[in-house]
Amino acid sequence: MLWLLLLQVLASCLWLGHSEVVTSFESCPQFFYEETTPHEALTPQNAAWICQRYNNQYHFATLYDRNRRIPVYSAYIYEAACDEVTTPESWWFVEPQLITLFPKMKRESIILEQHLFTLEQIKESQAVVEDYSNLIGLVRGHLNPSGHHRSDDSKLATFTLTNIVPQDSSVNKGAWKKYEMATMAEKSKGCRTTYVITGAVPGNDYVAGGRVNKPSHIWSAACCVMGEEYMKAWAVIAENDKNEAQDLTLGELEERLTKFYGGQDITLFHDDCPRE
Repeated sequence: MLWLLLLQVLASCLWLGHSEVVTSFESCPQFFYEETTPHEALTPQNAAWICQRYNNQYHFATLYDRNRRIPVYSAYIYEAACDEVTTPESWWFVEPQLITLFPKMKRESIILEQHLFTLEQIKESQAVVEDYSNLIGLVRGHLNPSGHHRSDDSKLATFTLTNIVPQDSSVNKGAWKKYEMATMAEKSKGCRTTYVITGAVPGNDYVAGGRVNKPSHIWSAACCVMGEEYMKAWAVIAENDKNEAQDLTLGELEERLTKFYGGQDITLFHDDCPRE
């Protein structure tokens, strides 16, 4: 019992003394082509820059909206499509770093069992397992899917609720899955490195009693490095209530996002990535 008390005291001290997270991706710039991040117009009012860390290694990067409790985007390096991973309902990770200076994702159930933080403390800045437990017509939609990674650690790292949005079940299992598993594999042939940024446009509806935003659209863009001087890029967008995914050029997606985000010119990748 003494060690539990000491852990609670330590967590409380960290909670009071350090309530901020980093304000850039300086610890994980490798997930962005030429270390160039998307335009700041995508940054929400109460943002968190998360270098997603599991087993002492960074696996991808996420810009997270703490007010809407959904990711704005996740950035990663695509690997040849592999089998997806499924996890039990209670297995999902949350991010203690949204509460205090603790850089590693941790399972929500373990945090609560070890009395590191209360559920109320976790819920203040992010979605929790119960927020996704009674969805109707919606599922947990990965922005960075486990099937785009080869190693077990990278696959498991995608199962953090900071990489998840409420996604229409029909598009998740239909057009979007086809894009993730078939279209990406086809388009990335010949690529030496494929940088991917997948995001969600905030919508007007909420789930979980108003806690978690339901995005109006899900989008993804890729910048493929094929050689020293040859590159290609592509993009896709889907409305979050229709089983359809529209193929776009990178430039077309950026134009679409510019309209969604109030007219500020949005760029997702370094200028070297072709827009047409």
